[in-house]
Amino acid sequence: MPKAIWNGAVIAESDRCEVVENNYYFPPDAVNKTYLRESSHHTTCPWKGVASYYDIVVDGKVNQNAAWYYPETKSAANNIKGYIAFWKGVEVRK
Repeated sequence: MPKAIWNGAVIAESDRCEVVENNYYFPPDAVNKTYLRESSHHTTCPWKGVASYYDIVVDGKVNQNAAWYYPETKSAANNIKGYIAFWKGVEVRK
């Protein structure tokens, strides 16, 4: 089962992930949101839409903009609407 791990903490774990462009998108109910802090950062993907970001905070250490999600998606990406993906040193073990 895929797990997202950073700084020794399991941030997310689920067997219901969606894989898009080699990124594992975890369903929102599979993510431990106590480790997430809203970020003001946004990016735009031409086919998915506008992404919002979270900082990941574990034991006082902050990984800025290390998680992202699409609160609203374009139709081609409806399968990942609200799902959360990780990067910037977050290890996704399969």
